[in-house]
Amino acid sequence: MVVPDLNRLVALLTVARERNFTRAAALLGVSQSSLSRTVTGLEKELGMLLLIRTTRSVSATEAGQRLLDSVGPKLDDIAAELMAVTELREKPVGTVRISATDYAANQYVWPKLQDLLRNHPDLHVELINDYGLSNIVAERYDVGIRLGDQVEKDMIAVRIGPDETLSIVGAPSYLRNRPAPEKPNDLKLHNCINLRLPTKQTLMAWELKKGRKSIEMRVDGQLVFNNAYQMLDAALRGFGLAYLPKALVESEVRAGRLCWVLEDWHPTFTGHHAFYATRRQSSLAVRLVIAALRGQ
Repeated sequence: MVVPDLNRLVALLTVARERNFTRAAALLGVSQSSLSRTVTGLEKELGMLLLIRTTRSVSATEAGQRLLDSVGPKLDDIAAELMAVTELREKPVGTVRISATDYAANQYVWPKLQDLLRNHPDLHVELINDYGLSNIVAERYDVGIRLGDQVEKDMIAVRIGPDETLSIVGAPSYLRNRPAPEKPNDLKLHNCINLRLPTKQTLMAWELKKGRKSIEMRVDGQLVFNNAYQMLDAALRGFGLAYLPKALVESEVRAGRLCWVLEDWHPTFTGHHAFYATRRQSSLAVRLVIAALRGQ
């Protein structure tokens, strides 16, 4: 019975997840040629091809995918347990990877983590801008930040922010030469600044609510971004109407640089939550990050 070296399995798993030998080598701290030899050695040891290599990408064969599906979660569990053992020193170490939109990161995450990081220099954080609603387990994030209704049911979640209202705004310079919308369908006559959702490869619908009425609008316009702050800047410069968190734009409205549009239709959603998978619950680093985000 052939029992592959654990390091070879880790190498295979990393290459398959990254779909690229160069990125995987950088993560593992080895050369690309050394990593290629390691994976090739595993394939020779098992007597079958595990990865399909092309000049542009790497993908798993059927045998390789079966091995990854069965072994990958176990290797992740081993890594989590090793991290838990190191934390017996009662000192948080390692890297906590967080998935959040740019707005949520600026509003609810980064301000709350600064004191924690200053007090624990061995704790590292990767804060990744993510509008794709990624599966945090599959993408190897430790913590996700989402609106409450977007959190997967099998996750442990804690609220870190108040209810969130989304609003439509436009600059006075934009609205000066065209009538402001009076009903949702009027948005079709306007230049609307859109947000691209990478996972679905589509533009985010503008969900509007008034009383019990709820409408999803698909709008058009000259500009598409995947960053809320670029959308805000474009709206301030008069390029069109933008659909953005009220907390992000209300200071600009008070200053007269933006105006509310269709204010009666602005929807309110359950506030942002931090969530994480059960198997990460024992990580001291994750627990400290969650406590900081809750303001504890």
